[in-house]
Amino acid sequence: MRKTEGRTIGLYFKVSPEEMALIEKKMEQAGTRNKRAYLRKMAVDGYIVHLDMESVKELTKLLRSLSANTNQIARRCNETRNLYAEDVEDLRKGYAAAQAGLLSLIRKFASL
Repeated sequence: MRKTEGRTIGLYFKVSPEEMALIEKKMEQAGTRNKRAYLRKMAVDGYIVHLDMESVKELTKLLRSLSANTNQIARRCNETRNLYAEDVEDLRKGYAAAQAGLLSLIRKFASL
């Protein structure tokens, strides 16, 4: 143990094979591999919240795509001096999808 951590008191306990399997399963669900950190966190706080960030990743991809589309339309508009209704509608749909994704994400976070 490193002296800079400030942890000087050792805690030692034994578990059954069934309990160990359950601890490992919960560690996997929490997305952690560090058994000491997991057990310390559980002992101090009593719970760990693991967030599924797939929704955030999907929303990020959607926003990047929308940004790229906006840039392409702006570039074409600057070159041709024309703005097509189709382009505006595509952007409107993209922003509506991004807004719906964001609201869904906010609802998920609020339910925690």
